[in-house]
Amino acid sequence: MQEPQPDDTPDAPTTSDGASGRDRMRAQIVQVAAGLLAAGGRDAVSTRAVAAAAGTQAPTIYRLFGDKDGLLAAVLEYGFSAYLADKPPLDPTADPVTDLRAGWDLHIGFGLANPALFLLMYADTQPGRRPAAAEAGLAILRTRIRNIATAGRLRVDENLAVDLVQAAGSGAVLALLAVPEADRDPRLADTMFDALITTITTDPVRESADDGMAGGVVTAANALRARLPELEMLTDGERHVLGEWLARITH
Repeated sequence: MQEPQPDDTPDAPTTSDGASGRDRMRAQIVQVAAGLLAAGGRDAVSTRAVAAAAGTQAPTIYRLFGDKDGLLAAVLEYGFSAYLADKPPLDPTADPVTDLRAGWDLHIGFGLANPALFLLMYADTQPGRRPAAAEAGLAILRTRIRNIATAGRLRVDENLAVDLVQAAGSGAVLALLAVPEADRDPRLADTMFDALITTITTDPVRESADDGMAGGVVTAANALRARLPELEMLTDGERHVLGEWLARITH
């Protein structure tokens, strides 16, 4: 998930909509590259092919993006921005698990609808080089997990829950993409989510008999950790110490 012919001048004047010719050209090239990626995979995104499809010259791409890796990095950012634009809004009044499920369904659907872009976003990225739009998406996931914790339903600590959701969601998409579309089992993503929820959450009404006292203490500690910023009657130092104690309980 995404013209006038581009001006090949590197510093084109600003247009009436506030965007310079350079910015408009850059955006068009990124969209063209994303289209070639979707149609033919990463190998289709050569500087020569992108330049031809965008109606410009290869030197323009080098001037705007540095090299092919720079162009792919821009496409990566474009992909995360498109993904973020489709994300369902956070609903503080909704059941937090239902809210998490809405984000999960979007993630699975986006991946299956945009396989080449998804692979670039989640399989080809380098550690420590997450685009800003990806960080924004991660912040939404953290908020969804925080809401589950605040409701007293989180069985594991928040960071582990976020990592588990990310791993399960992307793993489900990659597993499905590895199989011909006609042979994919439509139950895989749903079963994965159900298993994930069983692992990270407790019953919405009361803890299950299998959880016992220890499980109840952990979920209570997670709920209190999630609300530490609201405890304004405590000093910053007291909240910090309490947070360390609660973290010890939840690990």
